[in-house]
Amino acid sequence: MSTSRARLGVIFFTILIDLIGFGIVLPILPTYAQQFGAHGVGYGALLFIFSAMQFLATALLGRVSDRIGRRPILLTTMVINAAGYVLFAFAPSYWWLFVARVISGCASGNISAAQAYVADITPPADRARGMGIIGAAFGIGFVLGPLIGGLADHYIGHLAPGLIAAGLSIANFFSASAILQESLAPEHRTSRPLFDFGHMAEALARKQLRPLMLVWFLAPLAFSSYTVVLGWHTLKAFGWGGKDLGWLFVVIGVIAAFVQGYLFGRIERRTGARMLFIVGLFGMAVSIGVLPYVHSGLMVYAWTVPLAFTNSLFSPAASGLVSIYADPTEQGTILGAAQAFAALGRTVGPLGAGWAYDVLGARAFLLAGGVMAFGGLISLSLGRGHVTHAPTRAPEPT
Repeated sequence: MSTSRARLGVIFFTILIDLIGFGIVLPILPTYAQQFGAHGVGYGALLFIFSAMQFLATALLGRVSDRIGRRPILLTTMVINAAGYVLFAFAPSYWWLFVARVISGCASGNISAAQAYVADITPPADRARGMGIIGAAFGIGFVLGPLIGGLADHYIGHLAPGLIAAGLSIANFFSASAILQESLAPEHRTSRPLFDFGHMAEALARKQLRPLMLVWFLAPLAFSSYTVVLGWHTLKAFGWGGKDLGWLFVVIGVIAAFVQGYLFGRIERRTGARMLFIVGLFGMAVSIGVLPYVHSGLMVYAWTVPLAFTNSLFSPAASGLVSIYADPTEQGTILGAAQAFAALGRTVGPLGAGWAYDVLGARAFLLAGGVMAFGGLISLSLGRGHVTHAPTRAPEPT
């Protein structure tokens, strides 16, 4: 295996662990919330706090990685992740579970540093496909996270999901320590204020980046709202438990891993990232908006297929476009801004979705689908022909 492929493999595994941490709670969270005596607000708050901490951490860690390099950020957050999962496993009450999600959310802010690492070691022509590797990790994380959370909790016990995830984080730390070299050249390092969120406003102020930044907020807001409403709705309407939701997210993850890991690069070479970006948004909008009219668990599974497929087109296209627009000296900062907008969307979505379901019932899916469609309309303003593919491969960083 070449050095570059080995590095991409470690980054893949890093993002995979992050998404396992996010996905592990999705199938078991509704029943966990009930067992700990929480109501709808408490259920939404567990998703809210993870994303809120991720929002703060992505902004901070992206800038720190531009200053000191990607490697120390990635290694440190792997250790923090392991601690968060151990606490998740042994949490004796709702509030300890809440603290565990705070820790894991902070550690998951390393996504911006991981994306910047990929941007550092891939030329512009391969950037979107490099981000497709990260997208595949997202997809597989959606397989393993819910699978571990739903099935391990059901068959082994409530300690198993967190301890398995902690063990994976430790393995990730040791593999990264041995394989990852620093990717950010000294001449590309910059020093910016660490707690200045002006980079989000700066990204919005750029005409090229503005549609992308808005969609990076709206799409995660809509998808996280769908996730919350889905868990609560299927529990009430169909009596689903963690195992049922676990298998549903496995379907999403399997499709995402296949599309992003295999099909995306082949499709993107013919259509371009912009087209996949737009098609993904409108496809997700339809797949979510139809759910109020679905009256069986089987049909929920059926509509999950186009949702997962179009989401798998959208995610790497969005990451690839942002990384291409960013200058080499600000990859971490701009990708950090994008991830911060995404985390902000995932922060707002769960609390709003819980309230919307209490008021609207299943029609809350229409609201989530409408937000996604609005993002699709914004994406139409994305200019054509602005991405220049490099004719030759850039030298590999040492």
